[in-house]
Amino acid sequence: MIIDRFGRQFQNLRVSLTAACNYACTYCVPDGKKLQPATAELDGEHLLYAVRLLIDGAGIEKLRITGGEPMLSPKFEPFLRGVCELDLHDVAITTNGQFLPKYMPLLRDVKFKRLNVSLDTLDASHFRSIARSGDLAIVLQGIEMACEAGMKVKVNMVPLKTANFDQVVPLLDYCLDRGIELRFIELMNMGHLKLNDQYEKDFVSLDMLLDAIRSKYEVVPITAEHDSTSIRYEVVGRGTFGVIANESEPFCRSCSRLRLSSNGHLYGCLSNTKHYDLRPLLSMPYPLALNELQGVLSSAMGDKQSIAFTGETTVMKFIGG
Repeated sequence: MIIDRFGRQFQNLRVSLTAACNYACTYCVPDGKKLQPATAELDGEHLLYAVRLLIDGAGIEKLRITGGEPMLSPKFEPFLRGVCELDLHDVAITTNGQFLPKYMPLLRDVKFKRLNVSLDTLDASHFRSIARSGDLAIVLQGIEMACEAGMKVKVNMVPLKTANFDQVVPLLDYCLDRGIELRFIELMNMGHLKLNDQYEKDFVSLDMLLDAIRSKYEVVPITAEHDSTSIRYEVVGRGTFGVIANESEPFCRSCSRLRLSSNGHLYGCLSNTKHYDLRPLLSMPYPLALNELQGVLSSAMGDKQSIAFTGETTVMKFIGG
């Protein structure tokens, strides 16, 4: 197990099943280009082998299945069934929700418990202009089905000044009415946004967000887990919400996250393009691969920022969200 001078260790793993996505969200990809599968994506068996190595070699306790859009991948069902049998404290999925109704029987079958759905607006026309694809009604149907199945559902929203800032309170109302925790995610200075001025035009800070919410609700801060990326708040008498305030209140010093891309590249930090190819390890006998992994993990930990995210041109959805 690798522990650095800040006491950080890898406990949370994000696994990207595919870089492909059926959406082309404005804050994720430029010019409406849908994300395509990466070259030489690992098959499900090798991806599970890599996860087993990281559980034993890094001390991973929590795993999140991401993409692109994970439910778009043919690996989704066998991979989900496989990780649900591993020694993990928690398994979650981040999805855009477009395939939730289709996969609800599978999620019920494996007794799946935790789901994050990306949703930036409740306005159908604005939904299409931001996601540049998809059907809002299907996403909302999937959320309702997950709630009815007893899953713990969170909704992720990226507030943008020019596109959906007027949806901050309506989306919060929608979530509070259903006992769903809404998480606002500050826009990250990554990918194509790193290369132009759109980031500054669209960025919504923590203070701006709280001012908008406090125009309607009484809001008080509450305690979050030590390594949580989210600052949590209570809407008095109604429920809770969180803010991943990457820019306003950086959380790098307590980050426990590790990311595995669909083509077998391991990333220690979103703020660093450095990555490590695990594919050579996946043809080794398990004990030898586990030994080789320690050096990789040490290097990946060294890539983490000490204070705050500094931005990178890497597209987040290529490296596990």
